[in-house]
Formats: sequence, C-alpha cells, structure tokens
Amino acid sequence: MSTGVIIALIVIVAAVIAVAAVLAVRSRGPHGGRSLKHRFGPEYDRAVARHGGDVKAAERELGTLVERHGGLQERPLEPAERERFEARWTAAQERFVDSPREAVAEADRLVAEVAGARGFPDGAQYDEQVAALSVHHPRHVNGYRHVHHVARFHTDGGARNGQAPGTEDLRSAMVEARALFDELVKEGRHGAGRHRSPAAVTQGREAHARDEHRSGLHLPRGFHRHQTKES
Repeated sequence: MSTGVIIALIVIVAAVIAVAAVLAVRSRGPHGGRSLKHRFGPEYDRAVARHGGDVKAAERELGTLVERHGGLQERPLEPAERERFEARWTAAQERFVDSPREAVAEADRLVAEVAGARGFPDGAQYDEQVAALSVHHPRHVNGYRHVHHVARFHTDGGARNGQAPGTEDLRSAMVEARALFDELVKEGRHGAGRHRSPAAVTQGREAHARDEHRSGLHLPRGFHRHQTKES
C-alpha cells in the first residue's frame, strides 16, 4: 500500500471521527445531557429513577417538557394578590396545630392557586401544572407533589389502600410545600427576577432564607411539634 493511500485513509478516518463527535454533541442538544441535569437538578434524578436508570429515556421526557413549557412567561403578582396569598398561608400554618388535615388541604389549594396566578396551567389540570412547575421550579416542585398526595389521601380513596398519613407526614408535607409557595410568591413581586443573572437570583434566595432563619418567623410556634390536637 502506497504512502498516499495510507495518508488518504488516515484523513478519512479522522474526518469520520470528527463528524461522529459533532453529531454526538448535537444529539444531546441544548436540552440534553449536562444541560438538562443542571436545569432540572433533583427532577433529573427522579426522571432517571422513574425510567429504571435509562438516562436517554429520562432525557427525552425532560426535553419534551422543556419544549412544551419552557417558553412559559411567569406573570408577576399584584401587591394585593401577594399579600392575600401570604395571609392565607400564615392562617393555614396557625390552623395546623388544631386541624392539620385541613391546614394541609389549604396549603395544597394555595400552591395551586398561586401557580395559576403566576401563569402556570390551572390547578384543575394538576398533572400539567406540575409538569410546567418542574421546568421552572424543579428544586421545590416535589414539595407540591407531596402536599397534594397527602391532602388528597382520603378523597382519592387512599384510606382503603394504605395507612393514613400521620401528623409528622402532614407537617413535613406542609414544610416542603412552603418552599415552593415562597419561591412563587417572592419571585412574583413586580420587578423581582427581571434582568437578573442566575447567580443574583440564587444569592437573593439565600439571603431571604438567612433572614427567615434569624427572625424565627418561618413557621409559627407549635408548628414543629409532633403532637397536635387532631390525631
């Protein structure tokens, strides 16, 4: 085999490898691989687990969600709206000590309502609402799933299929849902989050969390107690 033929073969093989590399990168696309993992965080891991470890299937599902809901524009809340939502949540937390089930049901309704007010699918379309929230608020959407499941346990016939949630499960569900509620309400302020970098948004959330921790006002007295008047 002549030197020229060998060089030609080397060039062809190199070209094939280069093309394959480009296609591999493009196949992952802006909605695939590391991009999806970074965007979805814990939701990425849940999707992979839901598909039995099949990463490609999970990424196809998440990519579809981004295509369907990624363009959603979140509407800011009017000050009066935000105040009403916050007042209702405070009242629900205070009610928890005496009536935890009713408080959790109200928390479920509130998350659905504030999400709808921000421009997400209506709460009556629970699955679509959760899907859209998973794209835009992936780090806290599972708290909504938890509180919804617990709140709907009796109305969905769960009492016939399993053990009813105890007070601790009710409490943890409400605490988890509070994280998404806060994110929707705080980012729903007029001007909040506009033209801000991801780093600035993260810093703002961390500062808000530190303020709440210092003030001790995140939950009312008695909310962390395991014992309530309603068993």
